Amino acid sequence: MGMNTMDNVQPLKPGQLVSLTIDGLGHSGEGVGRHQGFTLFVPGAVPGDQVEAAVTEVKKNYARAALQRVIKASPSRVVPPCPVVGQCGGCPLQQIAYPVQLDLKRQQVVEALRRLGKLEDVPVHPTLGMDEPWRYRNKAQFPLGTGGGRVIAGFFAPGTHRIIDINQCEIQHPLGNEIMRAVKDLAQRFRVPIYDERTHKGVLRHVLARVGRHTGEAMAVLVTNGPAFPRGKQIAAELTKRIPALVSVVQNINAERTNVVLGRENRVLAGRDHIIDRIGDLSFAISPVSFFQVNPAQTEVLYSKALEYASLTGQETVLDIYCGIGTISLFLARQAREVIGVEVVPPAVENAWENAQRNGISNVRFVCGDATQEMPALAREGVQADVIVVDPPRKGCDRPVLEAMAEMGPERIVYVSCNPASLARDLAILAELGYRTVEVQPVDMFPHTSHVECVARVEKVRGR
Repeated sequence: MGMNTMDNVQPLKPGQLVSLTIDGLGHSGEGVGRHQGFTLFVPGAVPGDQVEAAVTEVKKNYARAALQRVIKASPSRVVPPCPVVGQCGGCPLQQIAYPVQLDLKRQQVVEALRRLGKLEDVPVHPTLGMDEPWRYRNKAQFPLGTGGGRVIAGFFAPGTHRIIDINQCEIQHPLGNEIMRAVKDLAQRFRVPIYDERTHKGVLRHVLARVGRHTGEAMAVLVTNGPAFPRGKQIAAELTKRIPALVSVVQNINAERTNVVLGRENRVLAGRDHIIDRIGDLSFAISPVSFFQVNPAQTEVLYSKALEYASLTGQETVLDIYCGIGTISLFLARQAREVIGVEVVPPAVENAWENAQRNGISNVRFVCGDATQEMPALAREGVQADVIVVDPPRKGCDRPVLEAMAEMGPERIVYVSCNPASLARDLAILAELGYRTVEVQPVDMFPHTSHVECVARVEKVRGR
């Protein structure tokens, strides 16, 4: 989305009503239009809409505005099924027809590659979407609070810590919603003191629900402000009675003043300390703190594409950087000679070893450490990787990691990304280091949100 170039003229003032046509989408899912050449971001507006909006904030090169009314609706506009759309802020694209969402996400990737990576001619395929883009999330974190004399739970309104109370989220697995409703009800019934972040008093802070999509097993994690949890065992027993799929109820202790949901200590209140789920025909143990992709159906699509781009014959040594609990590593290992996974989080590495054992896979090993240190160290050891798979956090890879990857000289790099901007930057650096991006496949892991996942196939330039 280009910003205006008008000598910093600011033709807008807060409170001003303007009419404009929405012609694009911002990175957070808001509509983007222009008034007298000046860029406006309008949450809730859809590309193709003609709208009236009230200016709320004016910056040097752009402004924000609140949607007042749709003068003429875009052909892409649909009626969203969620009653709190626009209040919760979790699914800002719900009012856009799903096939159009997929096109817009592809365009987001194309623009990032062109603007940030200066990569003009890389083929970006149509986004791979879902047949049924609802009820896909296998993990939900609901903050708890009080309102109107009762316990509430839901999601924070955008930019605030004000809880929008809900009984159902349309993108969550039904069991996740059921766990949230049951915890609200039992916390009310047993008069559990609800945490107040302003005073740092109260007991129950969050409920985290995890669901094994293929196994049907569910976990409830009750996050408390310290070890004391009066009636905790009773609540756990009641939960497992109400929800037969619940095989794990865990108390997580987080006494910090923090926005981080989970603390370091877990205590099992009922059942096991983990649930089992599958991706393809591999099974994984998932603990309260495990990183596990939240959309299992699309994870299979994503990993299949990564495997296709890796083009393994069974003879390769493969490095899997930021390997988490070993999900991609184990997929790769069945078609490679050896896989080495690198991950900084110790519990994730423990899970990775357990998952390899659980699936009878022995040609894989895991290194616990920061990729910025471990990759150069592996390069110095003379580790030669035929293929490198990298799935970094949103910020992408630090330059030393990319340089160490290039130093190892793999024929192919498969880059799995959750952020088109950091992907574009890193692919540009890899181009400097002698690697060419052959193609990029966007995958819609999070329908109705502005996020887009990608897999990029990167190959060594001959003669470099």
